[in-house]
Amino acid sequence: MTLALSGLSAIADDYDAVLCDVWGVLHDGLKAHLGATEALAGFRATGRPVVLMTNAPRPSAAVARHLALLGAGEGAYDAILSSGDVVIATLAEKKARTIYHIGPDRDLGLYSPEMTLVDAPEGADAVVIAGLRDDTVETPDDYREEMARIAASGAPVLCANPDIVVERGTELVWCAGALARLVEENGTDCIWIGKPHRLAYDHARRKIHALKPDAKRILVIGDGLPTDVRGAANEGYDVLFLTDGIHAAEVGGHGTPDAALVAERLAKEGLPARYFAARLTW
Repeated sequence: MTLALSGLSAIADDYDAVLCDVWGVLHDGLKAHLGATEALAGFRATGRPVVLMTNAPRPSAAVARHLALLGAGEGAYDAILSSGDVVIATLAEKKARTIYHIGPDRDLGLYSPEMTLVDAPEGADAVVIAGLRDDTVETPDDYREEMARIAASGAPVLCANPDIVVERGTELVWCAGALARLVEENGTDCIWIGKPHRLAYDHARRKIHALKPDAKRILVIGDGLPTDVRGAANEGYDVLFLTDGIHAAEVGGHGTPDAALVAERLAKEGLPARYFAARLTW
């Protein structure tokens, strides 16, 4: 049974650490959710760590700057793990030097000065899908031919953000995961970097245990069923599912989650959630 939660303070003593999503929890891409910042700061005040875990395909330092720009997250976290951090580590392990990049220029911070961006996937050490080049006007359909070419190239393909969509203000925008699905539809497996995949959680656990070596009871907080909730289920963690995100329209609307609809939506995905709430509060 998924329980409605009045605030994080009601269950804070039950957990050693929090692993919290960023986009959809601390902000909506345009403005901060200040109650969420206060809630995480309240948890940290108990002496236990908060690690932010985001599928953003850029280094965590850039995520921190974005949070500061939005006025979100100050005092709310001890560390950040981004998908970009894991991409950087993975490219280093593969000794990749030539990269075919798909995504906006703001994600070029993934690459070291020793790497060269190439104009074609054929012969590249790696293809990195960070997102659509212009997610304000493009859709995955604009990339079908290019994804088929990438699938046929033989180059390793890294999906730097498994999200299919995120909420920007009141609109949903396409993410890298939607393009990576097209690659796999053409018969080539991608390396999925980020929630809900194990590689990202291995890195997240190292962050948590560096802060609190004996942490065992971990609470995951997030708004995405295919990423946050599924990832928590895969790792055996309790999850607080926040409904005022990408699934709001399916579970009763913004600010008005319906317990029956929440249960129905979770059952449809075959996912458990220990708690649900519209937004994160203390």
